[in-house]
Order: sequence, then structure tokens, then C-alpha cells
Amino acid sequence: MPFPAQRSRRLRSSENIRRMVCETVLSVDNLIYPVFVTHGKGIARPVESMPGIYNYSIDMLLKHLEEAVRLKIPGILLFGIPAVKDEAGSEAYAEDGIIQQAVRSIKEAFPELLVITDICLCEYTSHGHCGLIREGSVQNDSTLDLLARTAVSHAAAGVDMVAPSDMMDGRVGAIRRALDEEGFEGVPVMAYSAKYASAYYGPFRDAAGSAPQFGDRKAYQMDPANSDEALREVWLDIEEGADIVMVKPALAYMDVIRRVKDEFGYPVAAYNVSGEYSMIKAAAQKGWVDERRIVLESLTGIKRAGANIVITYHALDVAKWLQE
Repeated sequence: MPFPAQRSRRLRSSENIRRMVCETVLSVDNLIYPVFVTHGKGIARPVESMPGIYNYSIDMLLKHLEEAVRLKIPGILLFGIPAVKDEAGSEAYAEDGIIQQAVRSIKEAFPELLVITDICLCEYTSHGHCGLIREGSVQNDSTLDLLARTAVSHAAAGVDMVAPSDMMDGRVGAIRRALDEEGFEGVPVMAYSAKYASAYYGPFRDAAGSAPQFGDRKAYQMDPANSDEALREVWLDIEEGADIVMVKPALAYMDVIRRVKDEFGYPVAAYNVSGEYSMIKAAAQKGWVDERRIVLESLTGIKRAGANIVITYHALDVAKWLQE
């Protein structure tokens, strides 16, 4: 229908009309808040490259999470900073590891809060890689046993969901079998299915002390140039028993989020990662961008691309803004 009979601006003319025809609504229900926990007491150590983000001891994390619960954020994604790192990442699956202690404390204090734990070895290994090393190479199959053992130990501590992020082939199946065999068939798996070898992870590696001590992770994380490969990775994880699939990072990969959602119709999580967070924070501190507007626009775009769940360090601020 030609102009002037069809005027698109009619449906933009007032706030109430714009609300009625809005296609994508970002809600606090879509948010997962990533947090870092470490040993000790009274610790709230700032992550210099991530303004507003801290490494917390368990006691301080519990105080911090009071706000997340008050804001009705559904859940957290928990990363552990061990006391000691070794070649096999043994604190990842130790009964008294930092994650296992934290999960027990959080579930006791906030039983309604969904606690998801990252299943990987990179934070716990002395070499910073996501698996066992032999002759300078990350070993796939021998790493699977340790990942499965880690997931079971987290489930035994009371975790609600596990999230394997290592990108080893077959790890979702190995974890699913181990959980089922130990009586944890009700614990879902949120798989980092399409995890790219991205430059956006730098601030996270500062927070977790998980930068590789040699080489890089391109031999097991995905090439940023590929999206067909992402569909194959997601399909394999679904076949192995993943309940939720994830694309990571988010902003540079919204085409991948859309393809995954269209192809499989599965619940999709997108991780708005540390580099994406820190770029906005740095620009906002300079006064170059309106932090609130750009964060809400970015996360709405991620959801519009097809994500059901947005994992973001902005979660507390977004929850406040959405309630105003």
C-alpha cells in the first residue's frame, strides 16, 4: 500500500502504542548472573578489567546474592577460583573444592535460587587449559572422565544444573551418563555447544586466572568464521542429552543464535561475555555511551536473535532498570 495511506510512524507515535506492538520483551526471567567465588573470608576482590565485578569469598558472596534474590533474578552461573592449581585440576572435583562448598552454602541460604555450575578444568589447572595435557596437547577422552567426575561432585553438593564449557568431544554424553548412574537424572545439562575461540574472553581470564600458559584453545574451541559447524556441534550435544544449548559469545554471534533457534527449537542460552561487558563499561565511564540504553539494547538484540536465556554480568543493573 503506497504512502500516504501506509504510514509506519503511526504505530510509533506514543509510548503505549509502542508497548502494544513491541515484538521482543526482555524480562528479568531471562537473566542468569555469572559470579566468581574463592577461598577465604571477608574477600571482595575487584576484577580490574571488569568494573563492578568481584571475586568473592563464600561469606561475601552470600551477602552479594541477597540483592540478586531480592531482584528475582532466577539463577546464577558459578565459577570457582581454587586455592591450589595442579596439572589435573583436582580441586574441580574435590569434595571440599570451592564450588562444592559454595553450592552447599548458597542452597542452604537461598534454596529458591537456581545454581548452575561451570564444568571445566581451565580455572583449576596449572597450565590453564581445559583438559589433561600429554606431549603438549590437550587430551580429549581422558579428560571426559574428570569432567564427568566434576559434574557428579557438583550434583552431590546440591547444584541445580551443570554447564560443561570445555568443548571436548563427547563430554555431554559422558556427563549425562555419569549423572544418571549416580542417581542425578533430574539434574539438567546446559551445554556450551557453540563456544568460539574468541578474543572477547580476556577479562574473564583475568578474573579466573585461567589464561593458557602455552599455546591457545583453537584446537578445541570453534573458529569464529564458522556457523555451519555450530549447528553440527549443537546437534551432537542434543543427541548426547543436552537440555539447553548455548552460544558463546553473544553479540558477534547473533546470526548463530538465530540459526540454532530456527534449526532445533531447543531452549537457547547466549553468554554476553566479559569482553562485551567491559567494553560497554569502559565506554560508559568515559561518557561516550549511555550505559543503561546500550545495555538494554544489546540484551534485547540477543533475545530477539532467539535466546531464551541471557547470561550477563549486567544482570543486577538490568533487573533494577526493568523494574523502574
